Amino acid sequence: MSTDEKKDRRENPLLNLGLNIVIPVIILVRFSGDDQLGPVYGLLVALAFPVGYGIYDFAVRRGFNFYSALGFVSILLTGGIGLLKLPVEWLAIKEAGVPFIIGIAVLVSLRTRYPLVKTLIHKVIEVEKVYEALRHRDSVDAYERRLVVSTYMVTFGLLVSTVLNYVLARIVVVSEPGTTAFNEELGRMTALSFPVITVPSITILGIALYYLVSGITKETGLEFQDVFANTREDK
Repeated sequence: MSTDEKKDRRENPLLNLGLNIVIPVIILVRFSGDDQLGPVYGLLVALAFPVGYGIYDFAVRRGFNFYSALGFVSILLTGGIGLLKLPVEWLAIKEAGVPFIIGIAVLVSLRTRYPLVKTLIHKVIEVEKVYEALRHRDSVDAYERRLVVSTYMVTFGLLVSTVLNYVLARIVVVSEPGTTAFNEELGRMTALSFPVITVPSITILGIALYYLVSGITKETGLEFQDVFANTREDK
């Protein structure tokens, strides 16, 4: 695949934000009244955007990703809770369940041949150059320990997200599914998820990434641009 094709297949963050959050929130909060789309069609139309985007993204990238698939299933479960009018408590359990499952998967991956954090960082660094420098400085074990600590930090961030997701859902969404009030509360919860959940979670993940990247340069003695030379060349 050429460099241009790779760039074309990179995810557009603005499109992601618009189709997964902004448009669904507007529909749920503003257009789910009985005199408009109604609670059922309002929920269906709102969820159609992230579902459609998920299908499109999967088709374009032509690859299965466990974590993306879990997010896709999460959207479908939200729709199921609303359409089947299940107890509202299930929404909070579902919201907490997604980051919890991902966190457990990240932690369990340490026991496999492909630890998630290590696999991801090795996709963007010059692996052979890094390990050559690590062996030269007898720092391979130190680097591997840093990968393990980074994994625990990522897991902690996801567990924080688990708690925040559950608390936010329980506080904001209190109406019975299948009602206009439920849709509006679901929209408010989605809008609040960025400042309340995403920001602190990303902050923790950012600290973990900084700890790992700074450790690579420290243990190898390489400059940042030498460690991430492949990324620079793609640009």
